[in-house]
Amino acid sequence: MVKNELKNRMEQQIIQIILNNLTNTSDKNIIRMASLVEKVSPKHHKPTIKNIKNLFEQKHPSIGLVRNFLTNLNPKYKEQFTKNLINNFLINQKTRKEFLDAGQQVPFTILISPTMRCNLNCVGCYARDYSKKDDLDFEVIDRILTEAKEMGVAFFTILGGEPFIRNDVFELYKKHPDALFQVYTNGTLINEEGADKLSQIGNVIPMISIEGFEKETDQRRGKGTYQKIMKAMDLLQNRGIPFGTSVAVTKLNEEIVTGDKFIDMLIDKGAYINWFFLYMPVGRKPDLSLMPTPEQRKHLLERGRYIRANKPLFIIDFWNDAPYVGGCIAGKEYIHITSKGDVEPCIFTHFAVDNIKNKSLKEVMDSEYFKEIRKRQPFSENLLLPCMWIDHPKVSREIYEKLKIYPTHPGAEDILIKDEFKQGLDCYSKQVNKIYSKIWDNQKTKP
Repeated sequence: MVKNELKNRMEQQIIQIILNNLTNTSDKNIIRMASLVEKVSPKHHKPTIKNIKNLFEQKHPSIGLVRNFLTNLNPKYKEQFTKNLINNFLINQKTRKEFLDAGQQVPFTILISPTMRCNLNCVGCYARDYSKKDDLDFEVIDRILTEAKEMGVAFFTILGGEPFIRNDVFELYKKHPDALFQVYTNGTLINEEGADKLSQIGNVIPMISIEGFEKETDQRRGKGTYQKIMKAMDLLQNRGIPFGTSVAVTKLNEEIVTGDKFIDMLIDKGAYINWFFLYMPVGRKPDLSLMPTPEQRKHLLERGRYIRANKPLFIIDFWNDAPYVGGCIAGKEYIHITSKGDVEPCIFTHFAVDNIKNKSLKEVMDSEYFKEIRKRQPFSENLLLPCMWIDHPKVSREIYEKLKIYPTHPGAEDILIKDEFKQGLDCYSKQVNKIYSKIWDNQKTKP
């Protein structure tokens, strides 16, 4: 007991030292702070932190990213974000581990859609035709956050629909200052007033969806959207609010969004992080024609590695980075709660067996549906092929036939039962497997 108290006291002292040195942007101080973070990290996180520190010592572009963070963020964000980042990703993991060791599955993060309403009508998007009556009640979201924090989870992704269409989301962020919120937004509703509110909260990181430059973005999201996004980025950057971007990679924009010109534009606008998501043929009207080809997916992998090694922008490729987390993590490391309360294993898996309105977080994590998915993960030894929808579609069909899962919106089951989609995905998975098998076999180091 005394030993644990001393250890906890030491950790808090180290965190305070880090917070006290956030104004020092020298390489030496950034490396020193990485060393301190490594000291307070749980054992399983130490290798990752050490690798990051080594990159800093090698003058990797990532040290420039940290320097930009320390230089440009407003004081509220600099302290609040850093403190929450350390606590949520490192200290809180001790609580999470206690539950895991006791046999209770606990996600690393929880995705929540407070609403499916949206002010845009993007091509191929399933978030449409919803009304206010379909919103998830404030009290339910508040309960989810509270239960999650008690289990050691305090990193949340808020999406929709368009989250900022609801004004009360700001109250949620303020009510949970010890949590970190990543908010996926189309950016068009971030105005002067909204940006001012965010600047005073300090625990929200907007992730702005963008399809490329003006032509590509407006083509999918509507005329004038790109310019509104550019304005939103300026509002956030001018207030020292950290933000990132989210790109739905399609057959039409893959070459553009992975090019130096586009990446450099994001860096110039002040983005710290960029997510690449493959366009998924899900929703009411799946469209396989928008999927990037297997060759484009390989090109995305190669370009992501190049960008990561040469640009001061943190890149996450949702599919190609799967080896770093052991393949598919749906229903295990993260879940998605819809605006109606249905608990999905993944944002792209529109099926459920439980609703959070009448069950606790602990109960929904232990459903037979999630257990079945976890039992099968990873779906292949090749961790570059993580997905049961586009890489191993037979797995999703087997689970659908075995368990009594229900679609979370009309038409979700089409991808599983209609021959045109089944044949199309079988063909795609066969092609991508052929390409990625060679990459996996030739990969010298596998995370």
